[in-house]
Amino acid sequence: MRRFLQRALEKIEKMDRSQIRKLVSDIAAENELLEMVMESMNDGVLVTDRADKILMVNKSAERMLPFTTDEPIERSLEEAIGDEEIRQFLTENLRGLDRVLDREFTLGNGYSRILSLSIMPLVRQGWITGNVIHIEDVTEKRAREARLRRAESLAALTTLTAGVAHEIKNPLGSIGIHLELMKKEMSGKEQMDFLFTVRPMNAELSYDDLNRVVQELLEFMRFELAEAGITLETEFMKPSPQILMDERYMKQAVLNLLKNAISAMPEGGMLKVHTEQKGNEVVLKIGDTGVGIPEENMDKIFEPYFTTKDFGSGLGLTLVYKIVKEHLGDIEINSKVGEGTTINLSFPIPQKEKRLIGFSEEAK
Repeated sequence: MRRFLQRALEKIEKMDRSQIRKLVSDIAAENELLEMVMESMNDGVLVTDRADKILMVNKSAERMLPFTTDEPIERSLEEAIGDEEIRQFLTENLRGLDRVLDREFTLGNGYSRILSLSIMPLVRQGWITGNVIHIEDVTEKRAREARLRRAESLAALTTLTAGVAHEIKNPLGSIGIHLELMKKEMSGKEQMDFLFTVRPMNAELSYDDLNRVVQELLEFMRFELAEAGITLETEFMKPSPQILMDERYMKQAVLNLLKNAISAMPEGGMLKVHTEQKGNEVVLKIGDTGVGIPEENMDKIFEPYFTTKDFGSGLGLTLVYKIVKEHLGDIEINSKVGEGTTINLSFPIPQKEKRLIGFSEEAK
């Protein structure tokens, strides 16, 4: 197309009106095609000139990037980008000559998104005339990877346990000695947690009210929260749809999360416990204003035996993950160091069976 335009421009003085009209029509059609392609892309594309002024931005980029204005075209990136971390990244790297690929940023309060940004020089006839910024939403991709790692960790732990059980079962003559050693080496609670983590759960699911379960736990822990200097903020949905749950296991999972929140606020703080309905799911949110979780640890927190506590077993969140999955639920964690952590547990609301009204004489 560029060669065609160059040849056309060289001959434009010799063209009549119909030829010029045809040329303009061809250019308009080409631009329309380019615009259609840009707007149809799931990934975001943003083009800047050498002065970092925005020349082009597609709808996906407008949807994903936190712009400060509805009209970012012709504005500088420093003025148009609302997120400080992304703005600093772009400012530091746009003037370089090398590509910067797949730099990830976490955005959002509550529901977080993970964006992957890449910067590529915009080259024309051997000269750099600006930059192309590619934006990809990798939130679901990272979530799938994390779920796969957790499943692999649990499977590996189960396999390890089966092997250990096989090895210690053979020397029956020394089993009493082994049991005594295990009692001395492992605390009672940690041993129970370990066995509970690897063996199949015998969950007895029945319709129950998640609000009631959580409120009972909070009432039970009210004194502990007050002693730790923690202020409790609650908001429970009304009415509360019932879900299928095993009260024992659900209380164990929520209790572990509440204990973690208290541990994360050694100097006191705010504990927020909310429930809400989103579509066909009930969501329990537990948020604290504690120390937060470093980004490098986010992918490890559900792994067995991973802990940052001096005396932690590293099985608490593994148990929570297993219990949530047994209830066909999902778990999401958002955290920033120095600001706190929010954990969202979501559980499906059972859909009542739809029945057709039968024909009867009374219905005539």
